[in-house]
Amino acid sequence: MFVGILRLEFILHGNESLKDKRRVAQSLKQKLRSRFNVAVAEAGSENNMNRLSLALVSASNDKRHLEGRLGKCLNLAQAACGEELIYDDLEIIGTE
Repeated sequence: MFVGILRLEFILHGNESLKDKRRVAQSLKQKLRSRFNVAVAEAGSENNMNRLSLALVSASNDKRHLEGRLGKCLNLAQAACGEELIYDDLEIIGTE
């Protein structure tokens, strides 16, 4: 069993309020959940209007499949969110 964790951090240019940030976050989280069936949550920077940090988690018996799924999540996040992605990190935990 493998567990994959993908961390993403965006800079939100031109955000005026936390409400604007939540709108961006909710939209992106919903797209990722519905398309790839992954768990998504804000993971840090909750009260910062200009930064959005997300953590995506998924599990699989196949490491290659898990890496592919989270790679597609990264691609979707970059394409669907018009904000600047400044950090991404993929970590796979498990045994082969």
